[in-house]
Amino acid sequence: MPMIYDRNNIFAKIIRGEIPCHKVYETDKALAFMDIMPRGDGHVLVIPKAEARNLLDASPEVCADLAKAVQVVGKAAKEALAADGLTVQQFNESAGGQVVFHLHVHVIPRFEGVPLKPHTGQMEETEKLAAYAEKIRSAIS
Repeated sequence: MPMIYDRNNIFAKIIRGEIPCHKVYETDKALAFMDIMPRGDGHVLVIPKAEARNLLDASPEVCADLAKAVQVVGKAAKEALAADGLTVQQFNESAGGQVVFHLHVHVIPRFEGVPLKPHTGQMEETEKLAAYAEKIRSAIS
């Protein structure tokens, strides 16, 4: 079955500015913003601006640009939040755990002894997301 990209997925709408986000980092090729249902403090999503359903249909160039943005955001998030480490995750297709069908990478700052929160669908307070976004943006510039 061929993979089809849905131009109306939520991340495509965020790229087009139709849905707001707490932006952390942006280039002409990638966008990073706070996950509204974080599994840890400072959880950021990094996405390509190119139409790519997931890693399986993205071009090598899209993957390379995405990896560069993930590294920038990861270093900044770890520094800004004084994290002990990072978890970087990427899921492909429903069976692989993918929920939004636009290529995205989760960058989650990690702290010794603090487990990841379960994915409950619980949305974080917007003020908290804005504060994390500001801290991480400051560590990038």
